Amino acid sequence: MIQWLPRGVDRRVRIFAWLSLAAQVLLIGTGGAVRLTGSGLGCPTWPRCTAESFTTTQEMGVHGIIEFGNRLLTFVLVVVAVGMFLAVLRYRAQRRDLFVLALLQGLSIPLQAVLGGITVLTGLNPYIVGAHFVVSICLVTLTTVLLYRVYRGPRGTQRRVPLWIAALTHAASFLVAVTVLLGILTTGSGPHAGDSETPRNGLNSELLQHLHSWPAYALMLATVVLLIGVFAGGAQMVPVRPWVSGLLAVEMLQVVVGVTQARLGLPAILVGIHMVLAAVLVAAMTATVLSERSTARLVRAPSIPEPSTARV
Repeated sequence: MIQWLPRGVDRRVRIFAWLSLAAQVLLIGTGGAVRLTGSGLGCPTWPRCTAESFTTTQEMGVHGIIEFGNRLLTFVLVVVAVGMFLAVLRYRAQRRDLFVLALLQGLSIPLQAVLGGITVLTGLNPYIVGAHFVVSICLVTLTTVLLYRVYRGPRGTQRRVPLWIAALTHAASFLVAVTVLLGILTTGSGPHAGDSETPRNGLNSELLQHLHSWPAYALMLATVVLLIGVFAGGAQMVPVRPWVSGLLAVEMLQVVVGVTQARLGLPAILVGIHMVLAAVLVAAMTATVLSERSTARLVRAPSIPEPSTARV
């Protein structure tokens, strides 16, 4: 079987890298659907869906279907993670970065499953639910790094940008983290924390909405300054420009969705879009940070002849 595995980054590796990131964003989307439809206890126990069944039953209705569907996504994640791991296994000595990232992605699956179980068994404690989302966001970051390294190669030693731009970019990434965390607390305090019986975190939802917006606006201002800086800079900053431009575009879209949902009374569909865009924002910020560092030149390993299938 090992002869069929890739011996370097090829189309199969790139496909699994894209699937790795897409699966993590999809998980956030389906998790958001569970919360926004009040289906968090659609399967009231774990790891079974009911005390007698691993699958949802007709009596549990649409909430059971939604929650069970989100649980089924675990098997998709397993397939993608195993495929990614096998895709880099054969040349792990040459691309240790890809091997470690693929391994971490696989190890995250049982962690997420256990966190999901704790979420159900604690009756949807808002802080456990929030921790579940934080882990998902961290995995978006990890799979973004994986995808970027598949296309661009290992991390280099040289900065492409002046120190002030690098420092401002890291400050912007901190603002992304603060915005996401405040968004988690805001959701956990408001109407979309779950159904009417789901516990809230007890914080002031209206105040949190304002606090959530402040770092978002500061982030957009910082990104505008970054965009001016990379376009005013030299040729070495050309590879960075598309990433900063894309980052600003995602931020602007996120702000529009956030303001619109607040003005319209937090419709569930816009809240769900806002959650998915948070994952896209984290991915865009991660790629921007990575783009500001050069990539190392790959040294190709000597080719290893395939075993002969000819008969003697």
